[in-house]
Amino acid sequence: MVSMGKSKKYVYDWDDCDDGGKGPDTMIEDMLTDSEFPDLEELIIGCWGYEGEDCQEIINGIVENADKFSHITKLFVGDMTYEECEVSWIEQGDYSKFWAAMPQLTELTIKGSTNLTLGDIEHENLRSLTIICGGLGKNVIEEIQKAKLPNLKKLLLYIGVENYGFDGDAKTIENLLAKSDFPNLTYLGITDSEIQDELAQVVLESKYMNQINTLDLSNGTLTDKSGALLLEKIPQYPNIKKVDLHYHYLSDEMMGKLKKMPIVIDLSEQEDVEEWHGEIWMNAMLTE
Repeated sequence: MVSMGKSKKYVYDWDDCDDGGKGPDTMIEDMLTDSEFPDLEELIIGCWGYEGEDCQEIINGIVENADKFSHITKLFVGDMTYEECEVSWIEQGDYSKFWAAMPQLTELTIKGSTNLTLGDIEHENLRSLTIICGGLGKNVIEEIQKAKLPNLKKLLLYIGVENYGFDGDAKTIENLLAKSDFPNLTYLGITDSEIQDELAQVVLESKYMNQINTLDLSNGTLTDKSGALLLEKIPQYPNIKKVDLHYHYLSDEMMGKLKKMPIVIDLSEQEDVEEWHGEIWMNAMLTE
């Protein structure tokens, strides 16, 4: 379904911050005094200040002016390119009070995991939750694990790497999938990991395989080990119509086998394994 609602991105550049005195403390006012704001459905928040400044004042501003944001159903906080700010430098904030303030929200995307806290998540209408980062903390994963999101259809998590914030392991993701309760989930993405083969096995053995129609294991160090497991497991789940594996380390031979499966499968961005002093090196797509 294509939304007809209006979308607008609010962003500050260097001059805004350096000479114009703009920052996280002014962005909410700039939104609310914008003549186009009342007609928006989707709100995209880009750079909000200098590197190292968090977005807590923006989150607080939304909560404090919840009635004025009641028409916003889609929100992206931290939409920054690599040139604007590396993902590991994006300072996030505490969303604990956010859920009750935005009951109408259906889609939330957060980019950056530094100092990210989600709190006790309880939301009736949220259908899509995406977190894009170079390393997702175990504390955030456990907050999602406990979340009460009865209508969530899409969960997409960039797991990332240890050096940039991921302090869990395969068991962390196993617990997430086993203990969470998302009865309407149809899209599951556990992506961007340097242990993608381990996580793929956990996902392919999870309860959600019986209900999703889209499986996303993209952007990580996926190899033929996972390819073989996919060939074995996917035919057991006729409900799965699409598998996204883009950015992977699968061999040509394995790709040929996977392409023969009667599903839509994305095998783009085949990466080459690097060797250095006898060691094999593979990298997740987004880290720093």
